[in-house]
Amino acid sequence: MTDSKIIALKQPGEITDHLHDALRAGAQELLAHAIEAEVEDFLAKWSDEKLANGQQRVVRHGHLPERKVLTALGPVKVRKPRIRVKKDSGTAEQKNKKIEFKSLILPNYLRRSKDLDEMLPYLYLKGISLGNMADALSGLWGEVPNLSGDTVRRLKKKWSKQWKTWRKRDLSAKRYIYIWADGIYLGTRDDDKQCILVIIGATPEGKKELIGFCDGYRESTQSWRELLVDLKERGLSAAPKLAVGDGAMGFWKAIKEVYSATRHQRCWVHKTANILNKMPKSIHAKAKAKEDIHEIWMAEDKKTAKKDRKLFVTKYGTKYPKATTCLEKNKRQLLAFYDFPAEHWKHIRTTNPIESTFATVRHRTINTKGCLSRKTAAIMVFKLVEAAQKNWKVLDGKNQLPKIIEGVRFKNGLELKPKSQKRAA
Repeated sequence: MTDSKIIALKQPGEITDHLHDALRAGAQELLAHAIEAEVEDFLAKWSDEKLANGQQRVVRHGHLPERKVLTALGPVKVRKPRIRVKKDSGTAEQKNKKIEFKSLILPNYLRRSKDLDEMLPYLYLKGISLGNMADALSGLWGEVPNLSGDTVRRLKKKWSKQWKTWRKRDLSAKRYIYIWADGIYLGTRDDDKQCILVIIGATPEGKKELIGFCDGYRESTQSWRELLVDLKERGLSAAPKLAVGDGAMGFWKAIKEVYSATRHQRCWVHKTANILNKMPKSIHAKAKAKEDIHEIWMAEDKKTAKKDRKLFVTKYGTKYPKATTCLEKNKRQLLAFYDFPAEHWKHIRTTNPIESTFATVRHRTINTKGCLSRKTAAIMVFKLVEAAQKNWKVLDGKNQLPKIIEGVRFKNGLELKPKSQKRAA
């Protein structure tokens, strides 16, 4: 008999995913074509470089040994073309001309794609230990070469240096219209009072950027002052037009000292939670207390918002005076957003740019119950935020930002016209 009746069985844990294999094969082919195109462009750039005998000085010279690059689709095999630059016996200028091929797609010694390096701190913050990192990634992508606990430790040292360099960067060319500030408690094993102080800013182009990031003690005025003074000394001299934050911070006192011209906007998400905490849970849904609070900060204009606030005080003031007192506190700062463009309201009424980014971090530290050290926590969170900011949304109505810089005034979200324009109308 020529046909074998022996059937090969899959080993335990072995899974065949034909779609994944096809995607990886496609990625491998696409990468090969991209590298070849890069080489052809380089050769075309130096095509006029000739030797004394008329031959091309820059030529192809086979391929380097095949290597694997770990990507989000798993290990991908690549072969990088080799470029040879022949020695020229012509003039001294020709001899000293430096010609070197450096691939931007596949740099020398690259073993992991950048998206994987961004995932490592994410996995760490999810509770995956250094020793189990390779096993965790193997479950996602199969074979994981060149990734051990020692590799991740070396990456941690590299990230630590990047953080230190980032904290010393020059800010003299920067300008931020809005800033959002908040303190993130990580509950590390070294100190459960550790607080990461975070400041995010909106540029004149509407982009959100991480400005300040450091660890401090709780949310003390001194810790915030040190961070703000450091930013100012490194060149951030122009005061932001508006700062957004919650009410339980020393941030407000500190920013008043460092950037006295900056206006204050209290976060409505934090304010809503604080008010509801002073009322029985049964009344939240029954009396629609949360909806009544939303009516205030979702009003079309400041006058209506003030009216809705008075209605809330009238409705709940007798039975729940602590809740209405909480609402009345900082009432001017709660409605500051009405003096800015309406397109920006959804961005500047809350600290959501910070809250949404750090939701994962909080979830991790709660589940792992303080297994992170203080230093490691700060480094990992920094890398996580650095990766996340690439996907932060640009502000709506970014064309209004230059007007704010110029001092154009807004009322109820609309631009106020000069008196001369009013007369002409």
